[in-house]
Amino acid sequence: MYRLLKTEGTARRGELVTVDGTIQTPAFQNVATDGAIKGGVSSMDLKNSLHTQIMLCNTYHLHVRPGDSLVKRMGGLHKFTGWQGPILTDSGGFQVFSLAKLNKITEEGVAFNSHVDGRKLFIGPEESMQIQSNLGSTIAMAFDECVKNPAEYGYAKQSVERTTRWLVRCKKEMERLNSLPDTLNKQQMLFGINQGCTYEDLRIAHMKQIADLDLDGYAIGGLAVGEPKEEMYSIISAVEPYAPKDKIRYLMGVGTPGNIIESVYRGVDLFDCVMPTRNARHGHLFTWNGIINLNNARYAEDESPIDEACHCPVCQQFSKAYLRHLMKAKELLYFRLAVMHNLYFYNTLMERIRDELDAGTFTRFHDQYVDVLDTRI
Repeated sequence: MYRLLKTEGTARRGELVTVDGTIQTPAFQNVATDGAIKGGVSSMDLKNSLHTQIMLCNTYHLHVRPGDSLVKRMGGLHKFTGWQGPILTDSGGFQVFSLAKLNKITEEGVAFNSHVDGRKLFIGPEESMQIQSNLGSTIAMAFDECVKNPAEYGYAKQSVERTTRWLVRCKKEMERLNSLPDTLNKQQMLFGINQGCTYEDLRIAHMKQIADLDLDGYAIGGLAVGEPKEEMYSIISAVEPYAPKDKIRYLMGVGTPGNIIESVYRGVDLFDCVMPTRNARHGHLFTWNGIINLNNARYAEDESPIDEACHCPVCQQFSKAYLRHLMKAKELLYFRLAVMHNLYFYNTLMERIRDELDAGTFTRFHDQYVDVLDTRI
């Protein structure tokens, strides 16, 4: 259940109550694709050091390896990974359309070959719900078609209509699964996904349709895939008035700190992105003054921490010079420390956003930081 606690303009302060704990929103989901954060960061780190509220795991990857049936036999993702807080699993749709070699899209679902071993697989709405039920996640995402941008209007319209039909089937299948005696999480929540590429009329019509299904939450998908950020913001603003006010809004796959601040400003509550972990592994670290690149020679003898204003375990103990040395030496410790810092930054950025909303000063915070945090130093 989502509780809207306060608004400032279109920005929202709330909380999502789940069977696995309450998430204070706006919030960022830490992406653990295969059940682990890339960079050697454990569930204990997430809980004890990095201010994490919720973890996101990938349905497609876990279905392919080690197999969702195995995860169920191991007690579900919470027991398997050691993370006891809320977990969201995506539907597998994005990976089916982006990673796997497609065979055929039909009304029933998608037949494809695994990107790992080439074996033939099939996922449709029912299969996606079954896999996510086996994983025992807190929140399951509906199975949708992820259309590449730009797409022809006619195909985008057909795809949206199919995604709506699939959503109805997802809801029906989840209701069935949650009634079974051996289901791991009988209170699993379902979020629908708004699609329509960058066509405002398709986006608005689709949000109106899926709002009538009274789901636990609503996501905006198919953005942050190469379109200009101004186009993304325009779609968010167009869709926002038609998203249910009493349900959480989730912008999938976004994004930079500036993207997050701007999207909160436009009414979004929940985010996920691989950017903090992926960028960290390549030397790009987030600070309250902008983004630094440890590949730059200027940091070779820099005794200062990544960010003087940061209280993460890494900034409290290590210098830029040492981290740069570890990166150049390809030491595994570098990846762990860099990822820890970036995740701490993202999670505490969300805390700061919530504090500013609580104080009624978020608009001022937005104006001060929306561009600064995305600036490369």
